[in-house]
Order: sequence, then structure tokens, then C-alpha cells
Amino acid sequence: MVPKEDQIKKLVIEGRYELSRHAEREREADKISVKELEEALVKCEVIEDYPNDPRGASCLALGFSGGRPIHTVCSIRTEPDELLLITIYDPSKHPHEWIDNYRKRKG
Repeated sequence: MVPKEDQIKKLVIEGRYELSRHAEREREADKISVKELEEALVKCEVIEDYPNDPRGASCLALGFSGGRPIHTVCSIRTEPDELLLITIYDPSKHPHEWIDNYRKRKG
């Protein structure tokens, strides 16, 4: 089985991803450019997995653009083969919620 990080990277490089309306609003609110988002996703690591999410299996990926952390909740679709970005945000704006360089939730 191909690791999720590799699937995410491949889909982003091929331009086969879509942002939900919520993800687009959050990306704009945190002033994350598309270039920063793509840079973070092609070097991401999956830090949480949500296989039983009622909306469909998804995961939380962490990537960095320069030194800026970016969290993306995403779902890998198979029909069509694409990445759905559910939400995008800058976890450094919520430092009280994260430890281990934004890899683990506090508590």
C-alpha cells in the first residue's frame, strides 16, 4: 500500500486536488498562498488519521512552507482520483493547542 504522504504529494504535483469552500475561506483568512499550500503538501507528513469520519475517511497533514507550518485536513478520493482539501490553517496562530512542532495536540 502506498503511504498517504506519497499519494498526497503525487496528487498535488499533478494538480489533482480541490479545495472545499470552507478550505478556501480558511486559506484566505490565514493568508496562505496556493504556492505555500502546495509547497507544504508535497513535503507533508500525516500526523492524525480519521478513518471513521462520518463525512468519509480523512487525515490531518502537516507541512511547512519555508518555516511556516500548515495543517490540512484532506481526503484521498478514488473516483475520480483526486485530493479533497477539507480545511487549511496555520497552527502557529493557535500555539496553545499544539506541541512537538505542531505534530501533537496538547492534552
